[in-house]
Amino acid sequence: MHPILIRNNVKILGEGSQVIVFAHGFGCGQSSWKYITNAFLEDYRVVLFDYVGSGNSDINQYDYHKYSTLEGYACDVIDIIDALGLKEIIFVGHSVSSMIGMIAALQRPDAFKQLVFIGPSPKYLNDRDYIGGFEAKDIETIFTNIAEDYVGWARAISPVVMDKAEKPELSDFLLECFEATNLSIALAFAMATFKADYRKQLKDLEIPSLTLQSSNDIMAPQTAGEYIHHNTPNNFLVVMKATGHFPHISEPEETIREIKDFIGNKKLSQSEDQLFV
Repeated sequence: MHPILIRNNVKILGEGSQVIVFAHGFGCGQSSWKYITNAFLEDYRVVLFDYVGSGNSDINQYDYHKYSTLEGYACDVIDIIDALGLKEIIFVGHSVSSMIGMIAALQRPDAFKQLVFIGPSPKYLNDRDYIGGFEAKDIETIFTNIAEDYVGWARAISPVVMDKAEKPELSDFLLECFEATNLSIALAFAMATFKADYRKQLKDLEIPSLTLQSSNDIMAPQTAGEYIHHNTPNNFLVVMKATGHFPHISEPEETIREIKDFIGNKKLSQSEDQLFV
């Protein structure tokens, strides 16, 4: 097996010819997709992986300098694409992986056919007229809480970002994902995520993309999704009925339906400025 596939714990499933790559968000691994992947196995070739330092990747290959920015994580994506010889993939990224996927697509546009952003944000920090949802003091508090008591922070934040009180088992699942992540790596990933600003790069992404915006998402407010929609060519915005930051876990059926509608080109004939609800 190719060393990159071992390093990133790459799994290939499904029977289709069209490749769809699922990229997890902060504090998670490929297991976070388990609620939706079965719906794609019959018609797609599904590629799952863990970023170095996450999930069951080879943590010995983690490099704090490389992964101090999202470009380092985009390298993981490109490495996997090259190792598998992929072209014209559909890339589905959750949270920070949305911008990671955009970075990779700008570097290797030939390898991407469509992108799906779930709960994306080009910048988490509020900046004059831009509302990312966080003030500088909020982000510093997150860093401090992770550094001083990562498990306590994860336990407190999991039910809030899941926003599915009637199904506490989903918050418990998310907490298990968080707890499996090394503390120092989690802090470094959080810093790379919350300090990032990729607003200027959005205009260069010409590959068709979909923004799936949850309602009541405290990590990526609707203003961030709308900013991406209005500043990215060929981007379509769906405001979902799902709430919270993890719709692929809390509302898998709705998430599956919206992804399939987009990659099946059902939305491409609509107006670029239309919001789909």
